[in-house]
Amino acid sequence: MQQRIIGFDLARAYAIFGMFIVNFNFSFGATMAPIDFVGHFLNIFTGNSTAIFIICAGMGVSLMTNRNNYSKEERATLKSKILKRSWFLFVMGLLLYNWWSGDILHFYGGYMHVAALLLFVPKRYFLIGALLAIIIFHSLLFLIPIDTGWDFTTFKYKDFWTPIGFLRNTFYNGWNSLFPWIAYFFVGMWLGKLNWQDRIIKRNIFLIGLIVFIIIQIIRLMVRQDFFNPFWSDYIMAEYFPPYLPFVLVTLAFAFMVIPICMVIGDKFPKGKLVLALQKTGQMTLSHYVIHLTIGMILLAFLTEKHYTGLLEDEKPTASICILIYSVIFYIFSILFSVFWSRKFRNGPLETLMRKISG
Repeated sequence: MQQRIIGFDLARAYAIFGMFIVNFNFSFGATMAPIDFVGHFLNIFTGNSTAIFIICAGMGVSLMTNRNNYSKEERATLKSKILKRSWFLFVMGLLLYNWWSGDILHFYGGYMHVAALLLFVPKRYFLIGALLAIIIFHSLLFLIPIDTGWDFTTFKYKDFWTPIGFLRNTFYNGWNSLFPWIAYFFVGMWLGKLNWQDRIIKRNIFLIGLIVFIIIQIIRLMVRQDFFNPFWSDYIMAEYFPPYLPFVLVTLAFAFMVIPICMVIGDKFPKGKLVLALQKTGQMTLSHYVIHLTIGMILLAFLTEKHYTGLLEDEKPTASICILIYSVIFYIFSILFSVFWSRKFRNGPLETLMRKISG
């Protein structure tokens, strides 16, 4: 169990590093039209890191409820704990939204709230739920234009704080709306029910990811060779928004490759200093998420002499290499913070607060 937890936290540590790159680049870099190799490299993390972040969240919920013999009282206690955590994340995310318009925490809280209703169902239902989430999203595309409420010059959602706008953003066309993004959470819950101590499980999950990833990349290569009409080309090549099926599949596939690799590393080097440091970092992803969006953004704005808005960069973009260097340095300090903090405290600052509230 300990080795499995190490690998799980390594995956979360990777995810938060990718989110550093994506979010710093969104606010200060050139995400829309990268002009160099480094810019293209930074954009690789878009979607993949968020997918792994959400999948790991789903795995975490499964690992909390991974027994088969819970009493009725124990089930009620676990459900209550997860519901309280979901509301904590939801409220924190809405507060953060006023500062960072791309917040994922309030969506994360929504995923957890739905998951609390399905904690003890057979794991196959998690895959069914993931499929339904994707189908519902694609069905809504026929009913509501995907750009409803959006100002794509700044990527600001114009009517977020109205009842209809909030519901539309939360369930359909927000950055990480429940449909289809809860599919990642459900897949994570399914993965969390697997026996990760079994080498065959690791191998099979990796191979599934590799095969699907290659298939999608071949199809996208065909798009570049004009095999499809403009409609299907746009559908296949869409990245992050809208999260069409090819995007969901390729990011799931990437996660299916990364997570088993992290599990293997956790198995091979359970006592390695770097592995243990990254494990501590992965255990504090909630704190690091908020810290990088507050202190990290303020510091980067100061260093680049720019105004932070929480929206798409509207000044001269910061060079991609500078974004990458800053992200790496900030991540190194995040690792150091995690190590030193864990010497006195069991959980990260916000993780501790969330646990006190949820019991």
